[in-house]
Amino acid sequence: MADETPLRSKADTAETTAPRFRKSKRHRNIFIVIIILLAIVGGVFLWCYFSSYESTDDAQADVHLYPVSARISGYVVKVNVDDNQWVEKGAVLVGIDPKDYEVAAAQVQASLASAEATAQSLNITVPITAVNASSQLQFAASGIENVSAGVIAAERQLAAAHAQLEEAEANDVRAQGDLRRYKMLVDKREVSAQVYDQALAAAKSSTSAVAAATANESAAQQFVEQARSRAVQANANNQSAQTGPQQVSSSRARARAAIADVQQKRALLEQAELDLQYTKIVAPVSGEVNKTVVVGMNIQPGQQLLTVVLLDDVWITADFKETQLRHMRVGQEADIHLDSANRTLKGHVDSIAGATGPLFSLLPPENATGNYVKIVQRIPVKIVLNPGENRDRQLRPGMNVVPDVHLQ
Repeated sequence: MADETPLRSKADTAETTAPRFRKSKRHRNIFIVIIILLAIVGGVFLWCYFSSYESTDDAQADVHLYPVSARISGYVVKVNVDDNQWVEKGAVLVGIDPKDYEVAAAQVQASLASAEATAQSLNITVPITAVNASSQLQFAASGIENVSAGVIAAERQLAAAHAQLEEAEANDVRAQGDLRRYKMLVDKREVSAQVYDQALAAAKSSTSAVAAATANESAAQQFVEQARSRAVQANANNQSAQTGPQQVSSSRARARAAIADVQQKRALLEQAELDLQYTKIVAPVSGEVNKTVVVGMNIQPGQQLLTVVLLDDVWITADFKETQLRHMRVGQEADIHLDSANRTLKGHVDSIAGATGPLFSLLPPENATGNYVKIVQRIPVKIVLNPGENRDRQLRPGMNVVPDVHLQ
């Protein structure tokens, strides 16, 4: 009996322990299953979360840099800004000595006034020349008619004088013959001395008449020559008058040349005034200044003096791997994490570059050598900040950022 008691207690203990062990094992299995389910759910959740966006640490802030250069040469007399100073658009940054350009503008102004006076004078001369040419042409035509009539009249007078001379010479021949005959008769005392005296007087008169007729013919000949000279002069005047239209055209051409000279002088004056304005170099945009100019520099056209950084238009250039662009689209939201300020800015994808970055480099890669190794390429993606995100301008160009682009 003493031996059966311990055996029975061991059996009872074994019967009691077995259900407890099975129950503990079942709880442990359930716990393991729960842990596995939680791990699966957590993995699915993490996969969904990490697959909902693409991120890269190869990104930085970019901005347009506005170089400010001189458009004229000159001596810098004033610099109105310091490094990192904020300036507004249109503010005067640098002043160039304007004296030389003021003198040049004054000279061109005086030259323009002279050209305008010349043009005005020539414009007045054109109608006067036209009227004079027309009058000269009419006067020359009428002069030719008058001179022609004068030549005809003079030739007629010459013919009449020549006829009178011939008549006088004939009368003189007859009177001289009569005088010889009466001389012979008076010597023979066949006629009276009175008759001979009359014949002698008639002969002398006829001789004088011949001399007068000869003089008249010479005078008439001179009149004819004078008339013919006047005809030659009238023809010359007429030929000169015929050039009136050409003279008018020449006068008009000189007037047009004077007008063109005025326009040229006005253009030169405008250029001189522009050069005078260029002595004040202004800010093209609002932003912070980085300057390299100081007072006393002699600058040349095109020489860069300052750079204005437009901090109100900063964007992000993120170089994503080509495998990350499978679901990336323009307009998707993005979170930009700033390393410098420990803050996150909101933005969106603005555009995706048309090629990888190396293709835009000076020496793009050449894979035709046969030594090709496939490397995952990166493509620049432009991310634009939402309005007001960078109002405090803490995001500066060149800063490193980490963008997260939400794909859904």
